[in-house]
Amino acid sequence: MRGPKRGRECGPARGLYGRMSRFGVLCVAAVSLVAGVAIAASKPAKGPGGHPDLSGFWMQSNKVAPDKALMSLVPPTTAVLPDTGAVELPRGDWGGLKPKPKALAAAQMWNPRDDMSLSNACKPPSIIYAMQGPFPLEIYQGTELIVIKLEYFDMMRIVFMDGRKPDATTPDSKVGFSVGHWEGDTLVVETTHLEAGTILNNGLDHSNKVRTLERFRVNADGTELLATQEFEDPDTLDNRGVRFIGWKKKVDHVYPYECDPTFALEYQKQSQGQPSATPPK
Repeated sequence: MRGPKRGRECGPARGLYGRMSRFGVLCVAAVSLVAGVAIAASKPAKGPGGHPDLSGFWMQSNKVAPDKALMSLVPPTTAVLPDTGAVELPRGDWGGLKPKPKALAAAQMWNPRDDMSLSNACKPPSIIYAMQGPFPLEIYQGTELIVIKLEYFDMMRIVFMDGRKPDATTPDSKVGFSVGHWEGDTLVVETTHLEAGTILNNGLDHSNKVRTLERFRVNADGTELLATQEFEDPDTLDNRGVRFIGWKKKVDHVYPYECDPTFALEYQKQSQGQPSATPPK
């Protein structure tokens, strides 16, 4: 779950079932306004090594149309999830994913109140949920590695471009171990060693056996970043899933996230029918 974000001047928004959603404090329209003006460009700039330049500040936007070239690379049996951005699927809706019996039983027993506690409210998800959220990111592109800095939970991803592989001592984490390479104008990133975490924020979780395959490219004028994130998990799913994610280039920077777990106390009061400590505006 997540706590209130202070840097974007957004107020609290309720998730499904009257709970505070994992993206609890959303104000996507306002975020888009303060994120800065779009950068106009005649064609994509070249980055290190002559590859397309993905660097800069990017704000997630559901106004970016799915990229046909990227989507054509997704296997036809893959479930295309419709929850990119602020959207969350209702309880029991797995978006076409086919949970294995154990994962399904756990998802059906999920109680959002368990997430909304002081100890759990500020626990970050893995990148499978974090990358598609309605928050910005910054990319720093080099030849040996690429850094992806997410505003959501101050998560920092490192994509190794030098051919290195994880070894027996590589730990699991919420960002995992990512290796990348270029296929033409597309950055392809494979991530393993992810800690177990949520897939849909409605009870369906993935295990630490999950693997992701992401493809990133910019559009013809360099103003949009386009990506697909495929994932498969032999422990929890009988099929693959994918999200299309789009971002628009802006002039801005990622802000500190500053999750405050005490917002869970407000949720607990409201879920019990007690008056809110914060008067409505």
